[in-house]
Amino acid sequence: QVQPVESGGGSVKAGDSLRLSCTVPGFTSNSCGVEWYRQAAGKQREWVSAISPRDTTTYAHSVKGRFTLSQDKAKDTVYLQMDSLKPEDTATYSCGTIGGNWCQANAWGQGTQVTVSS
Repeated sequence: QVQPVESGGGSVKAGDSLRLSCTVPGFTSNSCGVEWYRQAAGKQREWVSAISPRDTTTYAHSVKGRFTLSQDKAKDTVYLQMDSLKPEDTATYSCGTIGGNWCQANAWGQGTQVTVSS
């Protein structure tokens, strides 16, 4: 079992940008997709975005047009570029692998905190 490692969070102002990273050794060779979730304090976890092994991306309506997923397969890393951030984007962002048995067996990452002030 592999645990993803997220990084790149921070405290920014509305309108700023951040780029989150999710590194999962082996996810490329095991043909996994990667998805991001976020959870704000006192709220349910919310699905944010996903990228497939063939680079197909999907986004939640709340972030579509502002967030962009990409992946560097040589580094087993997925990037979540977040632009035009809003206070409602404040949350802990976590990533995980999806797909076959190896992908499903992995744990979720510890998450990285994103705080957006108005």
